[in-house]
Amino acid sequence: MGTNILGIETSCDETAAAVVADGREVISNVIYTQIPTHTLYGGVVPEIASREHVLKINQVIKKALSDAEMTWEDIDAIAVTYGPGLVGPLLIGVSTAKALAYAKGIPLVGVNHIEGHICANYLEDAGVEKEDGKTAEEMSKPSSIEPPYMCLVASGGHSHIVRVDNYTEYTIIGRTHDDAAGEAFDKVARAIGLGYPGGPKVDKLAREGNPKAIEFPRASVGDSPYDFSFSGIKSAVLNYLNGAEMKGLEVNKADVAASFQQAVIDVLADHTIKAALDNNMKTVALAGGVAANSLLRTTMKERAEAKGLRFHCPELIFCTDNGAMIAAAGYHEFIAGRRADLYLNAIPNLKIGER
Repeated sequence: MGTNILGIETSCDETAAAVVADGREVISNVIYTQIPTHTLYGGVVPEIASREHVLKINQVIKKALSDAEMTWEDIDAIAVTYGPGLVGPLLIGVSTAKALAYAKGIPLVGVNHIEGHICANYLEDAGVEKEDGKTAEEMSKPSSIEPPYMCLVASGGHSHIVRVDNYTEYTIIGRTHDDAAGEAFDKVARAIGLGYPGGPKVDKLAREGNPKAIEFPRASVGDSPYDFSFSGIKSAVLNYLNGAEMKGLEVNKADVAASFQQAVIDVLADHTIKAALDNNMKTVALAGGVAANSLLRTTMKERAEAKGLRFHCPELIFCTDNGAMIAAAGYHEFIAGRRADLYLNAIPNLKIGER
């Protein structure tokens, strides 16, 4: 019998729960997304997200256990995201996890949401649909990656380059000085009229455009070769759109999307690979919602392999917020002997590596 962890994730607008065995094998993975609700408002409304979590969390957890064909007696620990994220949604997950741990007499483990995204690289699920029609053999094997490696964490709220020293220890090598990559995608999507969520819509439209049509800046940050700054490119896109409007020129939205996306991904990929080479890493990995971007995945793979590095990324279902990644991270915390008590609280600004 393996070690079964129930993972609970409510840091933003997904109510998610999953059962994972030994930090690798996904037994069940249930996600209730609130995207249709928040699309009406052009972004996540924290108060609405909190109410939706309250309504759905018990159902999602119950289904995760049912899909895994397990009872509470089969669960060795409950892992829950306690930060970073929106404080209201976080509190729903943390409160539920504490109540269940107390009522069922099961150990509780607090998980950093960003470390959860990194641990998505360890997951394997033979039942998920393989991207681009590839077979399991053609995909990189999720269970084969092991620390140390360099990981780019890119999402709506975070853009970090993280050196994964072992399964529970992380060192930040680079970070954004302003907007996160996903935040820039959302703002540009809004500016060209694509709406929310911006990332997938920009990715889709960019496939119809010319990435060389418009020269947007690739920002560097002084003497910090691994850091990012995306506010400049966001402003450049807005200035381009405003200039075209003032001159009465027609804007090719696909070209804007493609050129913007290429500029962001060039910086993300080049900085990550430089960090890996400078730190003598043999492997680079992706994590976070932006890791689902098709151009980022192909660009990182091509540039990593051109430098003799191995590349790994989670399957698409594990890039966006999910309970399986929290269970995977919770497993390694659990094995390391770390436990949370019933005073565990939500920490919306929790940093990578904090305990």
